[in-house]
Amino acid sequence: MDTEELIDVRRELHRRPEPAWREFYTTARIVEELERRGVDELAVGRDAIAPEHRTGLPPETELEAWADRAREAGVDETILEELAGGHTGVVATVDCGPGPTVALRVDIDALPIEEADDTDHRPAAVGFRSEHEGTSHACGHDAHATIGLGVIDAVREGEFSGTLKLFFQPAEEVIGGGKPMAESGHLEGVDYLLAVHVGLDHPTGELVAGIDGFLSVCHLEATFAGESTHAGARPEAGKNAISALGTAIGNLHAIPRHSAGATRVNVGVVEGGTASNVVAEEARLECEVRGESTELMQYTRKHAVRILESAARMHDCAVTVDVGSEAPSAESDPELSAVVADVAAGVDGVDTVLERDALGGSEDATFLMRTVQEAGGLACYVGVGTDHPGGHHTPTFDVDEESIRHGVETLAGTIETLSDRRP
Repeated sequence: MDTEELIDVRRELHRRPEPAWREFYTTARIVEELERRGVDELAVGRDAIAPEHRTGLPPETELEAWADRAREAGVDETILEELAGGHTGVVATVDCGPGPTVALRVDIDALPIEEADDTDHRPAAVGFRSEHEGTSHACGHDAHATIGLGVIDAVREGEFSGTLKLFFQPAEEVIGGGKPMAESGHLEGVDYLLAVHVGLDHPTGELVAGIDGFLSVCHLEATFAGESTHAGARPEAGKNAISALGTAIGNLHAIPRHSAGATRVNVGVVEGGTASNVVAEEARLECEVRGESTELMQYTRKHAVRILESAARMHDCAVTVDVGSEAPSAESDPELSAVVADVAAGVDGVDTVLERDALGGSEDATFLMRTVQEAGGLACYVGVGTDHPGGHHTPTFDVDEESIRHGVETLAGTIETLSDRRP
């Protein structure tokens, strides 16, 4: 395993970040690295996912624009055809002889966040800041993809006997890619699944062997339709969509808590109206609900839909509620996380190993975890600490590249340890 080479790959991916379902360059670059490594099987694009389960897709015009950008960056037309329409992602299979089948899931998409450009921000100072203005790897997925490549190298150099599958998953940030990969058929026969994330407020040298506390999540979009009128001359003739939206916002945040566990509600996008003297004909909002369990998320979602519909009726408006991407809760299996902890304790530079920690957020790796667990396998989500000057999803987020080696050695060592085991 060449650590410096992996760092070069990470910086290249960091320089060209792509949001959900637009990871054309990223997918192509990963495919190039996998082909160079001579993996035994390679499923790309439509062959890597179940396309009918995709959610969070951008407009076709955006997909075309990002594909053109990848084309301008030198991506081969043949692979762009495989990814056309936003069918991104890769599944690589490495046959290392008889033994268990172990899968590793890493995500590859970026965020719609402008990256910092001041000299205190290392990517800007060193020269690998995002070239795509308004988009950046502000959550470390560039490091995740790189860790995946490094694990292949390390496993091949070690003594693993079995089959290794690498899932390079698109669209995690919109909770849109986990289910298509879980439903793709590539998880059939998987005995163990590992997933990984850097940071999560853990410093370099600290590793979490099994992350729990995934909040089940669901995205909702509501469009209120009223009737416009002159706000001064005939206000009584209108049906104010913004009034309906405002009522909905207040009541969404007043959904009763639940005695069975934590719930969350957030309205993150609000749009509507044309002028201060016009009663608004249309208004829309985007919100999310979460729950400590899938059942708690569903409880909160049921109340949210009721409130959106009631707010519309109250102001004599109509409303269309679209239920978007969602992901279930999941738990890491203690038996598998114990193996991770034992291996991590022997990795140079890992000073602290935590057996468990709660994520406190959501992740669509839970689809893959539950699919493996429901088939009798074990799954575990690993947190690799990294010093990051800015928090996740901020313009100044960066990764301590030493943590890439920590992740590779821990995961590869765990996979090798699993050679003689079956769930």
